[in-house]
Formats: sequence, structure tokens, C-alpha cells
Amino acid sequence: MPTEPRVAIVDNAIYPDLYQPVEHWRTWLGGVSWDSYYAPDGKLPALSGYSHVILTGSEASILQREPWADREVEFVQEAFDAGRAILGSCYGHQLLALALAGPAHVGRCREPEIGWIPIEIKAPSALLGDAGPAYTFSVHFDEVRDLPEPFEVLASTEICPVQAFGVKGRNVWGLQIHPEIDVEPARRILSRFGAIFPRVEPLYARALSGESRDSRLILRIVNSFLDIFS
Repeated sequence: MPTEPRVAIVDNAIYPDLYQPVEHWRTWLGGVSWDSYYAPDGKLPALSGYSHVILTGSEASILQREPWADREVEFVQEAFDAGRAILGSCYGHQLLALALAGPAHVGRCREPEIGWIPIEIKAPSALLGDAGPAYTFSVHFDEVRDLPEPFEVLASTEICPVQAFGVKGRNVWGLQIHPEIDVEPARRILSRFGAIFPRVEPLYARALSGESRDSRLILRIVNSFLDIFS
């Protein structure tokens, strides 16, 4: 365990020429030391070197996992047991729930959420701030569902009841949303994804034609996450 905060970013992108999650996260980490590891190539950090772990999004589906994802599940379980602070976004949120709660708690969502969406923060928390509405970027086709104790749902939408969760008594959180992706990078991602996924291109086009509302939740999220160090 390092003597000051040090972050390992586990990069789950499948098309790194189109989607660079590390670049989005590094924007908000300031002067904190960090390293990235590309999970699809089997690269995962040694826990002894890090106090915090960020699990990024991915174009992969949590329901059609390749061996690299199963190895990452084992890594997450080890990081949890070792008491590391863990934050997962989108695919990382789903993988975190899979690792800690099991496969019954991830599935296909009944309707994709793509674009800038309103979420309802259900109760005050250090991670998300006061209860109430907020807006943030989202791209997902899978979801986390029906979490047992000691999980706690922190934010929801009507379509996706588990937009954010925490684990009671632990420094572990999942975010279905993508608050780390700023508006202009998000618009570029939607354009690129629409070009390579023609079957769902109308969903991306509709998101691009809508309003880009962002409550900047990322500022509180990262500050709260990095403040944790023991």
C-alpha cells in the first residue's frame, strides 16, 4: 500500500481508437499519481502499489464476457478484500456488481439510455451530493439490478433503477452513468459509435439532436473518491 493516494485505472475499452476512457478520467485526477492498465490485453495492476482503483466503461457487454473480463472479476474481488477504494463507471459498474453480488444482478436493460439524461439522487451522499435531480451523460445497453444488502442504491431513473450504488461500510461505488465524459468529447463518441454500429445509429443520432445538459457531478465524485485514503 502506498504512503499517499495512488490510482490504478483499469481500461476496458474494446475500440481504443474510438473510445479512450483513460483520457476522460485523467482530466479530473489533477496532480494525483495514476497508472493505467489495458484489461483486454490481460494487464491488471498489482494491488500493493495502489490505494484506489477506477474501472472504466467498455463497448463490451457484461453478458458476453471473454476470459479477460473473468480475470478482471477476480481482480476486483481481490481489491475489495484488500480494502481498496473502488469506483466503477458503466461497464465497470456492472463488472463490480458481478464480482461482488453475482451474475443474477446484471442483465440487459429494457431500454437503452443514450445521451444526457436526468437522474434522481435518492439520498444525500459524499459521492453524489444532495438528494434531488441531476443531469449527466449516459450510454448503456446492460444494467445492474436487484442488489442485495449491503449494497445501497444512490441514484435511479425510471428505466434503470440502479444508476449508482455504494456498499455500506466500504469505499466502493458503481456509476451506470458517464459523468467523467465532458460534453464535447461525448458528442464525438456518439458520432463515432453511430458510424460503426449502424443497427443502433438512430439512437446515437437522436441523442446528438437533443440537449446536452451536464450537472458536473464528476467534480464532487472525484474529489470525494480521492479524499479516501488510509
